[in-house]
Amino acid sequence: MPIIRTIWQRVYIAFAELSWAALGAAFLLHGIATWILLAATGETDLTGHAVTFLYYYVTTATTVGYGDLSPSGQAGRLATLIFVLPGSIALFTAFLGKAVADIGAFWRRNLNGLGDFGDRAGHTIVVGWQGMRTRKLVEGLLDDALSGEKPILLAPGLEHNPMPQRIDFILADNLSDALSFRRAGAEGASVIVVRGKDDDETLAATLAARAAAPDARVVAHFEDEGAAKLIRRQVHGAEAITSVSTDLLVRSARDPGASQLADLMFSSRTADTAYSLQVPSGIAPVAYLDALAALKHGHDMTLIGLNKAGSEKVDLNCASDCTIEGGDTIFYIADERCDPRSLDWAGVTKQVAA
Repeated sequence: MPIIRTIWQRVYIAFAELSWAALGAAFLLHGIATWILLAATGETDLTGHAVTFLYYYVTTATTVGYGDLSPSGQAGRLATLIFVLPGSIALFTAFLGKAVADIGAFWRRNLNGLGDFGDRAGHTIVVGWQGMRTRKLVEGLLDDALSGEKPILLAPGLEHNPMPQRIDFILADNLSDALSFRRAGAEGASVIVVRGKDDDETLAATLAARAAAPDARVVAHFEDEGAAKLIRRQVHGAEAITSVSTDLLVRSARDPGASQLADLMFSSRTADTAYSLQVPSGIAPVAYLDALAALKHGHDMTLIGLNKAGSEKVDLNCASDCTIEGGDTIFYIADERCDPRSLDWAGVTKQVAA
């Protein structure tokens, strides 16, 4: 018996390692051989109709064995005992084993960062993992998202996804690896946020992000203002951010409450915070003061700044004769982010005209 068990174990392993096509072919060949063998032994009740035979074969292979169909003759029973039962059960067991193994491998592959999200679009990519700092960054992005967006983390040196329920994960050799950016779907990403372990890594990753995603908005954090200025000059459309703690300390010393104002304006967890949106193309120009009044009255939004299309300057103290046009970006304070699709710009222009 140990010899027979060893043989069946080897047969099972051989079938488990087959491709799905080969396993399907094995099922088909065994089913045909079973039909021929049962027909040759006179089991016409089992082989007379294709549906009846298929029903018998499947219930036998899955060991369900309802008992409503079975060989009636001694020869048919012997053929079932020697060939049909062992072969069909072994094939079905191999099928289950391969299915479980493939499903497990798929989930382990994604958990370990070896998946491919190259066909994803409109998502956010977070480049670099710095422990609790990046965890808070991801949580802030998720809290501030309009929909159930699932960001993708691209980082080296991790054994598995650090936040498997909330983000997807791409394991990279380094933060400037072009192949890793492709697997993260960088070409279709809307935003890429970069924060390396130091400014050199952040600089290399920012350049790689722009090369992989020419149309995405790239936001990078630097410790040194010099590196940030270099990115602002050399990488079009990239937003380089440095720590504002010193400036905020000075401002708070001169203007009491400034730190609280900054917390409110840039927090993703409080009401009355600052947001931005791009004005859709095609709307009629609106005077800044008129838009301020119309947006406050119709949408409870307080307009605080404007970035004209094609300019990198944000104006927080716009002139009274300034106009807002399609393609511009406005900054506003509100209790929650406004979905650009829900903003009635036609109503704003009509209200201004009235």
